[in-house]
Amino acid sequence: MAQKEGYINFDEYIRQGEPDKKEKAYIWQTAIGLQAVDGLSTSEYLKEAAKRNIEGEITVEEVGRLVKSYYQSKTQREPDDDEKEEADQAAANISKILSARSLDFSTAGYVSLHRRIFEEVFKHAGKMRDYDITKKEWVLNGDTVNYLNSEDLRRALDYDIEQERQFSYKGLSTDEMIAHITRFVSGIWQIHAFGERNTRTTAVFTIQYLRSIGFDINNALFARHSWYFRNALVRANYKNARLGIDYTPIYLERFFRNLLLGEQWDLRNRYLHIQATEEWKVQPRLDAPSSAGQVRDKYRTSTEQAL
Repeated sequence: MAQKEGYINFDEYIRQGEPDKKEKAYIWQTAIGLQAVDGLSTSEYLKEAAKRNIEGEITVEEVGRLVKSYYQSKTQREPDDDEKEEADQAAANISKILSARSLDFSTAGYVSLHRRIFEEVFKHAGKMRDYDITKKEWVLNGDTVNYLNSEDLRRALDYDIEQERQFSYKGLSTDEMIAHITRFVSGIWQIHAFGERNTRTTAVFTIQYLRSIGFDINNALFARHSWYFRNALVRANYKNARLGIDYTPIYLERFFRNLLLGEQWDLRNRYLHIQATEEWKVQPRLDAPSSAGQVRDKYRTSTEQAL
């Protein structure tokens, strides 16, 4: 397979149709692509190790061990090595998690997932925050989403996950299904249970959950549009009455319509900016759900990738 140096042609592996290689390529494409959520990129070393895993030369567990050893043995650190190391280790861990095709659909499982992705990367991996947070967002002109207060994190996660566990999709139209999934994923993310690395955790949890309830999803969308996914979550959870901005779930719904239905919405980050001038070049479908993305439940309180 002809490839550029340091480049994995995931799509070529996927087109070749060998089931094992195809599945591994999908997983690595997602695991590597998700690092862009936090502006990170993986090293060429990780990509070469991923290629060896896809080719069947080494296991996914061996990739993790090789990455750890690689950074431990470096005698000279580059300025971006800390970021590369986080991206490499997180990508290797995500690949291992997604390869297992398992899910603990509970608050404990969600917290454990954060630990499993970021252990030995982030000292607070798997620890829920005990402080309140704000985050300046590009799409909000530097404003922040109102994240849940720290005292109610576990109760809110318990509530949302249990409500989803009991929810029946039977008899729902496609639009109703997409709107519901959007609300659930948006709500879990708005809780922001951890001080950092929430979006990657939510993305992996979402992939696991959607697979567990029967969706055959194209994980590559998370790889190619991970920053859009995060910005869409921001817009679904932001309201500013003074500026005339309401909760806007339509962007996240478009992401899930592409992911689950194979639709072709143009997922451009600049359309999500609160002062976007080209936002409605992509017109909403006439049959698109119009659900309001709201921060809901009794425990809640108020307190650019492809341009």
